[in-house]
Amino acid sequence: MKALKTHTGTVMPLDRANIDTDAIIPKQFLKRIEKSGYGQYLFYDWRFKDGGEENNDFVLNQQPYRDATVMLTRDNFGCGSSREHAPWSIEDYGFRIIIAPSFADIFYNNCFKNGILPIRLPKEDVQELFDKAAADSKYELTVDLEGQEIHDSQGMKKAFDVDEYRKHMLLEGMDEISATVQHVKQIDEFERQHRLHYTL
Repeated sequence: MKALKTHTGTVMPLDRANIDTDAIIPKQFLKRIEKSGYGQYLFYDWRFKDGGEENNDFVLNQQPYRDATVMLTRDNFGCGSSREHAPWSIEDYGFRIIIAPSFADIFYNNCFKNGILPIRLPKEDVQELFDKAAADSKYELTVDLEGQEIHDSQGMKKAFDVDEYRKHMLLEGMDEISATVQHVKQIDEFERQHRLHYTL
């Protein structure tokens, strides 16, 4: 998992509330066994028409948002089923930051496990960011995870909260498996001692 310390990227304004995981990645793409390659299916039913042609009205199909890495959206993002494929597709497409007033709990947790920083801000702050993005299609934000601050080139600064353990994991680029591997010597020694005392 890639570490996330400071990130600057173009903001994609996705002005919808209650976006569920089936909209993020439809169920027909969940049969793949790989963990990568899901970015092409992100928001598939919104990005493409029935014949496979791009829907030019959808924000992600417009420039400069095709290359955006910061997603700005509304309440309850990631609701619905608990599929981990949703953050997989978001990260694989290239988004590292999602900003919203609120997230579904399971989706929120899964983001941290997959190298994405979900940031909760008050509704009025999110609206301010939407206004700035509407005024400038190339609007960029810089996110400083260590300092827990968002800022832009216009002097705007906003602080955000994040759990210290999750923050540490993102800063170090670790998931639960890589964190466990750090203690492999202690685990091996425990198992060795266990075998010595309990093997008949």
